[in-house]
Amino acid sequence: MKTIDALNVYYRDLNSSIDNEIKTEKNITLKNVFGQRYIGRGLPKKVKIKIYGTPGNDMAAYMDGAELEIFGNAQDAIGNTMNYGRIIIHGNCGDTLGYAMRGGEIYVKGNVGYRVGIHMKEYKEMKPVIVAGGKAGEFLGEYMAGGAIILLGLNLEKNEDIIGRFCGTGIHGGVIYLNSAPDKYNFGKEVVKVDLTDQDCSFLKKHIDFYAKTFNKDLKHLKIESFSKYMAVNKNPYSNMYCAY
Repeated sequence: MKTIDALNVYYRDLNSSIDNEIKTEKNITLKNVFGQRYIGRGLPKKVKIKIYGTPGNDMAAYMDGAELEIFGNAQDAIGNTMNYGRIIIHGNCGDTLGYAMRGGEIYVKGNVGYRVGIHMKEYKEMKPVIVAGGKAGEFLGEYMAGGAIILLGLNLEKNEDIIGRFCGTGIHGGVIYLNSAPDKYNFGKEVVKVDLTDQDCSFLKKHIDFYAKTFNKDLKHLKIESFSKYMAVNKNPYSNMYCAY
């Protein structure tokens, strides 16, 4: 395994070093990462990178199958237009996580910021998933067109909401699972609550089990039936704005 010290290294130089190393080495450790951008952008499968520190914006942008594990927090736009692969974050994550994400999985141990999952989409077998252990900020799943977002709502204060306002504004595909049933005022008008199916329960169990194993959490107290499922009212929520019928 190759180790790269990122202390005081300019982000372009750091990414260039990673590009050179993966030609022969598929397992890399980055230490002393402090805000460098674009780490892991476009990386193919079989590449695994462990990151110690706080990676900057657009980490894993257009990532194409690699696995990144971050031992710390992460900044904004992580997984931007990601195609395949997996991101594991042992901390919190900033805004626009999974922006236009097209495939792969992202697991965040703690909380996530605003506009998480904005413009997420899916195509055939490519169905992206975001799982966060805590809560999310406003506009969760904004303009979402596919994929799934799961919030576990762990360690919330009494009467603290799992989401901010305007959840699902403009949503026209995909699904949001929340370990609670927030008040209707938290949602955009395009969102409707629907019943869980057996398939939903299996899907939730699979990802909750992986979360628990990955972050060494005992989640036996979590009950699948306590989750609420939210989807789009219809697949073309703004049709009346542009069409006569």
